[in-house]
Amino acid sequence: MSFDAQRLYELLPAIYRIRDLEQGEPLRALLAVIADEVGVLEENLDQLYDDQFIETCADWVVPYIGDLIGVRALHGVVPQVSSPRAEVANTIRLRRRKGTAAVLEELARDVTGWPARVVEFFEWLGWTQFMNHIRVRPPRGGWLDLRDHDACERIAYARGAFDPTAHTVDVRRIASGRGRYNIPNVGLFLWRLQAYPITRGTARPVGLNRFTFNPVGLDAQLFNRPQTESEIAHLAEEINLPAVLRRRPLHDELEARRQALAEGRKPDDAVYFGNQPVCEITLNAESKPVLTEELMICDLSDWRVPPNSKDYTLPNGSNVARKIRAAVDPALGRLTFAAAEDPKAATVSYDYGFSTEMGGGPYNRLASVSPALDRPVTFQVGVSQEIAPIPGQIFATLQEAVDAWNAEPPGAVGVIAVMDSRTYVESLTADHKIVIPAGSRLIIVAADWPEVDVPNGVPPKQRIKGQLSPEGRRPHLLGGVSVAGASDKSSTSELILDGLLIEGALTVLVGNLGVVRVGHCTLEPGVGGIIVNASATDPEKQNTLLRLNLEHSICGPVTLPDTVTYLSITNSIVSSGKDSDDKLAAITAPGAEAKLEGSTFFGTVAVRSVEASNCIFTGILEAARRQTGCVRFSFLPLESKAPRRYRCRPEDAAEAVRVRPQFTSRSYGDPGYAQLSQRCAVEIREGADDEVEMGAFHDLFQPQRETNLRVRLDEYLRFGLEAGIIYVS
Repeated sequence: MSFDAQRLYELLPAIYRIRDLEQGEPLRALLAVIADEVGVLEENLDQLYDDQFIETCADWVVPYIGDLIGVRALHGVVPQVSSPRAEVANTIRLRRRKGTAAVLEELARDVTGWPARVVEFFEWLGWTQFMNHIRVRPPRGGWLDLRDHDACERIAYARGAFDPTAHTVDVRRIASGRGRYNIPNVGLFLWRLQAYPITRGTARPVGLNRFTFNPVGLDAQLFNRPQTESEIAHLAEEINLPAVLRRRPLHDELEARRQALAEGRKPDDAVYFGNQPVCEITLNAESKPVLTEELMICDLSDWRVPPNSKDYTLPNGSNVARKIRAAVDPALGRLTFAAAEDPKAATVSYDYGFSTEMGGGPYNRLASVSPALDRPVTFQVGVSQEIAPIPGQIFATLQEAVDAWNAEPPGAVGVIAVMDSRTYVESLTADHKIVIPAGSRLIIVAADWPEVDVPNGVPPKQRIKGQLSPEGRRPHLLGGVSVAGASDKSSTSELILDGLLIEGALTVLVGNLGVVRVGHCTLEPGVGGIIVNASATDPEKQNTLLRLNLEHSICGPVTLPDTVTYLSITNSIVSSGKDSDDKLAAITAPGAEAKLEGSTFFGTVAVRSVEASNCIFTGILEAARRQTGCVRFSFLPLESKAPRRYRCRPEDAAEAVRVRPQFTSRSYGDPGYAQLSQRCAVEIREGADDEVEMGAFHDLFQPQRETNLRVRLDEYLRFGLEAGIIYVS
């Protein structure tokens, strides 16, 4: 606003201001109201000018500008591409390069939100070289050189997206998903899994000189963090995609670097180990990570120990030894150290892959946590190098922070902010259990959000200060969590967990806790879960007021007593164990009225009554009260004892043979855990109430993304060509 009420007031003659002051300044109050309305009008006029340009216009104006240049509207339900602003802004530029591979690749990224690579399969055909055109096109054909390990490895890697070999003609149609190598075929390879960065996490020791990058000790593949393409006509390469890291290119890059250093030359520009290395290892309590040239990439399926050094031959024939400190296997996520080292502990930075922002992970969770931050008394655990420390109460362990919280008076609201991604080997049980008196609220959260605004009057030390960085936080608690509520039935106590990876069970002890909300957390299936206890003799300690909410989380079995009457699970995965046995219990809540939405349940579910939508039940669902409630747009076995069904699958025994959920993986820790396979029946992949997939990944809206892409391909594909969509992950 160009002026305010004070400036407007000063324009009045002094006599009017004097008289206004004598009468209690009613004129100043009137001008303040006028100034506010003029400010609104002025802001509206400024926005009207901004609405003439696609870069600055309001979201509701974007379709109208697009209509001026003939942009067809698409589904706007996908959060990543809910606004077509970028597509409308780039329409003219894209149409000028219509039909080229670079345009199709950019279009696929803009429309679906998934990284993409376009392959023109006619370039992969083997053909007889015309001698007059040797310099026009490289020769395609001949035998594959089996000594070229990189070429051999890339044949099957990423479903052939980087296959360098020549092929014979395949006459099947690519649109059907069967044929590939033919003159009119164009393949669009899409990566649905995303890479999530872990910064300075704790490597898990699994034996003498044996570590895994995964903090729970699983063999988990390392992923590449995509690097931005610098040229508009550039086609995506491995380094530009959230792809699984291969051993060969990383090995070759480090070998070339050591050879150059041995010869006294400046190494070539690094691809994987440049300013943003794909992994970093810090040994013991050292302040700096192991140098890139001191790492070795190899197959650690046998947990081999790398040599202390490796010789490199110089041009004059002499040998120079280069120091080796550690060996990394990106395909298995394993790490070992040379015999000369003394590996007591290791800190690692890397990327892991998963389908979406679910479970404990390094992504922004401000939208889910900020409503709970009212007047926090903050306790900080750990010190981050990116986030400024909070003045005041800083603790080294979670146990110390919990003990400090337990000393707070009833009615307090507290936040325990974990500032790093390391592993805390401790249990919040027994003497260190969490106690939440009546009227109190405790939030334990991974602090990776920007500064949180708090009401006026709250001391600065009670603010969570920090900045949102590309590297998020995912603290790992190796141990269980026990929480005890008040001992009276009027309890309004509340516990909120957000952004944590817990390798243990969350246990609610006997008492009367009010609310437990677990959001964006992982309670490792097979190790942890949620257990609520109730006193068998004391009616004041049966957790009858407890309301359990599970949101965007991955959890082991949930076991509730019959005194707990409320259970809500949204956009989550609940498993009976690590391998997801359908005959074991995923949920046992005989007294709960369950509200289940967009979730996947591996195992049996037993509740008092149920309202379920867009869910997948791989085991039997049994509700004690079937006169109330409803199961709609979900998959559940026919033998389930459920309330009335509405458009659920399967509908009959004949359909049950064909229509059943198939997953990329049912084992926790795999990147494709709980992801529906492309072989899964379309009735499940598009069977939700809004025609998207059932289950935990409902909100990805994958069918709509694919439909959007096919609509755009009809506009931008060259005449006579046919496109096929190939999902790499």
